[in-house]
Amino acid sequence: MQATAYTYDPETRSGSVLLDDGTPVEFGAEAFDAGGLRLLRPGQRVRIETEPGAEGAGPRITLVTLQTL
Repeated sequence: MQATAYTYDPETRSGSVLLDDGTPVEFGAEAFDAGGLRLLRPGQRVRIETEPGAEGAGPRITLVTLQTL
């Protein structure tokens, strides 16, 4: 799934993305580290992998990496 980087905190290695419908979804350091990235800038297109979140919650991001063609 594709998204756009929205926020990123280099100290915690966590942030959020905007899905293509405008929905913000947060990610933790585990998802950032799984993608092997060193930095993320707001506005970058990214590829994310998700799994269902806890009941009543949205998806949980498990991987964030740069979108490649």
